[in-house]
Amino acid sequence: MNACIIAVGSEMLTPFRVDTNSLVITERLNTIGYDVRLKAVVADDIDELADVVRSTLGWADVVIMTGGLGPTEDDVTRDAVARVLQIPMDVDEEIVERVRERFTRRGLSMPEINRRQAMVPRGATVLDNPNGSAPGLLIQHERTTIVLLPGPPREMKPMLDAVIRHRLAPKMTGAGLFRRVVKITGRTESDVDGQAAPIYTKWTKQPVPISTTILAVLGQVELHLTARAHSEADANTALAAAVAELQHALGSSAYSVDGRPLEAVVGDLLRERHLTIALAESCTGGLLASRLTDVPGSSAYVERGVVCYSNRSKSELLGIPESFIESHGAVSEQVAEAMARGIRDRATTNIGIGITGIAGPDGGTPSKPVGTVCIAVVLQQDVAIEPSSWVRTFPLFGGREMVKFQATQAAMNMLRLMVTGQRTM
Repeated sequence: MNACIIAVGSEMLTPFRVDTNSLVITERLNTIGYDVRLKAVVADDIDELADVVRSTLGWADVVIMTGGLGPTEDDVTRDAVARVLQIPMDVDEEIVERVRERFTRRGLSMPEINRRQAMVPRGATVLDNPNGSAPGLLIQHERTTIVLLPGPPREMKPMLDAVIRHRLAPKMTGAGLFRRVVKITGRTESDVDGQAAPIYTKWTKQPVPISTTILAVLGQVELHLTARAHSEADANTALAAAVAELQHALGSSAYSVDGRPLEAVVGDLLRERHLTIALAESCTGGLLASRLTDVPGSSAYVERGVVCYSNRSKSELLGIPESFIESHGAVSEQVAEAMARGIRDRATTNIGIGITGIAGPDGGTPSKPVGTVCIAVVLQQDVAIEPSSWVRTFPLFGGREMVKFQATQAAMNMLRLMVTGQRTM
């Protein structure tokens, strides 16, 4: 069964507003077996919206539209659907009275313009909106069920759940779609796919078929697994076996199979082992500390972080002699290790991390181009992990923000591998 999601609103075609409703709708539809084949964001233009709606009628079993159900002239969703289906609209006086009562409870008079919210395409089913004034609508047109929902998530979500539970799910006797994501870091997309493809290509022909998509995002590679099954239990069994097979093949580079980001995985490892950490950052400017402390409860393991951007700050805050920095260069493995040891000793933590590099766009040299980042992870001697230090130089790519993010990803991955005893280089 094919589905289409249409978000209506010119504001979502600007840099200031993002359509988040479609993510929720996709998850709900997948669970009952609908395959979302198209998502569209359309401006508040009746002609453009009508064209998009018309194009879905030949192939979509359900079209869910959000937004454009308000009282103003640019709320054109009802009008566009009525035009495409060539049906008139009537004023539903019951809706008018409900809207009027909402205004009265607030001590206000209902503006006449709000009668637009009571315009209903003839033959449509009105969907109650417990959290707002704009009712939803459901229209059956030949094979296609068209659902119109308000845009605000607080109103849309409970109405969507009701539609799925009472209108869409009872129609579905087939399989649902269930997903799992394997996150990998420290490897390239082609490297991961070369190892994973021989494994996942055979899954499409098994009793619970699983399709796999590989996605390269900044600092990591993701394998998205989608199982089609008649029950969630069957899907979970098949997905668990598939994930285990990938983990065995990919080894320590697969860091998450349950949706957690790397900072949460690292945080859980530190908390479980009762380890504390302090950070000395130069080119990342505190981004590593920010990411680690984005995790709730991170105060249990993050003791402090300092930004030592200048050579002077590295000397004053970490105790690194200026002559040492001048001798090896601020961007060097020796200085990165000295930064990690300096912050660890001053904070009296189990672990210290030092990061120094050239984020760009300026500052690079032929021997140390932009993107060169040195990272050190140093443990206290009483931490039963050997070796107790690890220093690496990374040639990272991209602009300034990309280099900074990749550096923090590399630092957390080094820490993860050391703490779990999986360091391989």
